[in-house]
Amino acid sequence: MPWAGWGAGPAGAGASGGPSRWFLLAALLFCGVVTAVLLARNAWAAAAVGALATAYFLARAFLGLGRR
Repeated sequence: MPWAGWGAGPAGAGASGGPSRWFLLAALLFCGVVTAVLLARNAWAAAAVGALATAYFLARAFLGLGRR
């Protein structure tokens, strides 16, 4: 039985067009809040990872990253 998980061809993840704009905006907001909390706690390495995640979702939501 073939596996139909992430990236498994036409039946895999993203076959329905990818995440909605609302999901991307929610993920952007969540990552931004988590990054701010990590900065407040002086967790610099973790905050850097959070900032990268925030930048990724910003690019997906507003700059068209990932569109065909």
